[in-house]
Amino acid sequence: MHSQTMTVRKSQTHPATSLPTQSTHGTGETIEFMGAVMPFARNAEIYGENEPAEYLYKIVSGAVRTYRVLNDGRRQIGAFCLPGDVFGLEVGDHHSFSAEAITDCKVMLIKRSSLVSLATRSPDVARQLWTLAATELQRAQDHTMLLIKTAQERVAGFLLEMAQRARCTEAVELPMSRQDIADYLGLTIETVSRTLTQLENAAAIAVPTSRRIVLRNQAALNRLNG
Repeated sequence: MHSQTMTVRKSQTHPATSLPTQSTHGTGETIEFMGAVMPFARNAEIYGENEPAEYLYKIVSGAVRTYRVLNDGRRQIGAFCLPGDVFGLEVGDHHSFSAEAITDCKVMLIKRSSLVSLATRSPDVARQLWTLAATELQRAQDHTMLLIKTAQERVAGFLLEMAQRARCTEAVELPMSRQDIADYLGLTIETVSRTLTQLENAAAIAVPTSRRIVLRNQAALNRLNG
């Protein structure tokens, strides 16, 4: 069970500690006070598909991927979660995806039952949960729309999304691998690499390293992204 798994993971890592109170106001501070931070090593599983959804998760540092393995063995990545992102919010009582650390990371765990109980007493907390759900839905819809585009449109849209989320205008550092990107975009790793080369040859981007992408012509990328 997930609760047993969490106990094992805690015993194998440093003890969970409360997140220090920030100089923020309102519900964010209240919710964070309820959470505890755990470290996860690169590629460590945070929770598995079909495990009980007992916690909500917020990334303090590092990056996380959510995914499921299809019947034919292919991996489908549903989302990339970066610092500040909240994940693990489910409609039902079980996780529909697995979650795995892309890099060494620190993740805040917030007990779902405690948060729901607080939301029934606090309209502000209830509103924040609604906002989290709406954000999750919007990202899922955007991802679905991305998957019907051409390879160039998908890769361009992905780079713009990562730059926007990282609040970078000139370059973006990608924590995920080419295979991760391919599994997120529904492409092969060869297609992703070939498309990045095409965009580089067109002077839309520069690729100084495998993880660093310089956005040389955002107007061109925006045109491809529609």
